[in-house]
Amino acid sequence: MRRVLTRAATVAICCNPAALAPAPAPAQTPGPSPAPALVLIKAGRLIDGRADAPQSNVGILVEGERIKAVGPLAQVQGQGRNARVVDLSAMTILPGFIDTHTHLLLQGDPTAQSYNEQLLYQSTPYRAILAARNARIALEHGFTAIRDLETEGAMYADVDVKRAVNRGEIPGPRIFASTRAMAPTGMYPIVSDNWELELPHGVQPVDGVDNARRAVREQVAHGADWIKYYSDRRYYFGPAPDSVLHSWVNFTDEEAKAIVDEAHRLGRRVAAHAIGSDGIAAALRAGVNTIEHGDGMTDSLIDVLAAKGVYWVPTVTVSRYVAGPRGGPWGPMVEHQRQAMARALKKGVKIVLGTDVGGFPWTELNQAKEFEYYVQYGMSPMQAIKSGTSLAAELLSQPDIGAVAPGMYADLVAVSADPLKDITELQRVRFVMKGGVVYLSP
Repeated sequence: MRRVLTRAATVAICCNPAALAPAPAPAQTPGPSPAPALVLIKAGRLIDGRADAPQSNVGILVEGERIKAVGPLAQVQGQGRNARVVDLSAMTILPGFIDTHTHLLLQGDPTAQSYNEQLLYQSTPYRAILAARNARIALEHGFTAIRDLETEGAMYADVDVKRAVNRGEIPGPRIFASTRAMAPTGMYPIVSDNWELELPHGVQPVDGVDNARRAVREQVAHGADWIKYYSDRRYYFGPAPDSVLHSWVNFTDEEAKAIVDEAHRLGRRVAAHAIGSDGIAAALRAGVNTIEHGDGMTDSLIDVLAAKGVYWVPTVTVSRYVAGPRGGPWGPMVEHQRQAMARALKKGVKIVLGTDVGGFPWTELNQAKEFEYYVQYGMSPMQAIKSGTSLAAELLSQPDIGAVAPGMYADLVAVSADPLKDITELQRVRFVMKGGVVYLSP
């Protein structure tokens, strides 16, 4: 028998599609979330980032993304009977490394030409693709956290890369972004004699106190974790007997103080590119938290750093890399910085590892080369390791990274030999874990 729908029924069904839908299934109470996975790491040696001596035959119990227990292997094994075991008993375990000065969006700029070519001939999307590659390189080299100190004309693309890492779209370290950085008009590349051309800006041009505060607010609104500005440019040694490395200061004191004050008011810290003694002094007057490069550091400036607790990030690797191609004062600047670092260490200045990778190509040198230079410049191997782990975490105000201890994020690296005997071993990382996830294994 053919069923016939009345017009009223047809209209009711057409206007209410739910009438054709099957009855909903009874609601189910969601079950409990599965317990985080347990991983037991057997460490032959542990350098935990805080203690002055390594430990032997250590167990590290990881639960989810954090460390649950650290101690003698026999003791920790009892807490993780059902844990998956990662046997690194022939290796040395350390906290994940932290590089506090990187440029994900830059691929080396030893000369003005190499810098200009990137800004003029590479689109921001293309540069962001290379930045994603660079994030992976950093992680595979053992750097589980980085402070990326500006995009060099790529706007806020560092924040995009950070978000992609945080959302698990791409592998990479924990990224603390500073976005665009700042310099006054005409005081940062690209600068041309042809006034008819509107060229890309390597930084955000900022002039005047009000614009300085506005620029900080804009960058914070777009995701800046740190604020960076360029305190100086044009570096030169004074005539004999003046052996001081001088520089031209970019901002007025009022402008620089406005940048720092507004950043601090918004809960952000400030890094200052300051190479010459004049630029360093101006940055310290403004109240910055970190001095980047600092080649022209003098004894009196070292005293100010020590008294105020300002961190110095010397970026030795890039200084040595660009000295040859740039010529002029850049060669003598290397030795000037080496001597200043030795004096600063004796006075207790907080010297933190930062490489300025991007100033040298990500694909050419391992960032961990910086550890080697610090030992050559007077640090003990343990001091150098702490500069790139626990002290770097302190600079970042990140108490959950930089050490191997219960409650910390499970950011771990392993090397085959003892870096306290050969610091170059840190350039040969064999195992990388970030947040409990293994990204590199032997």
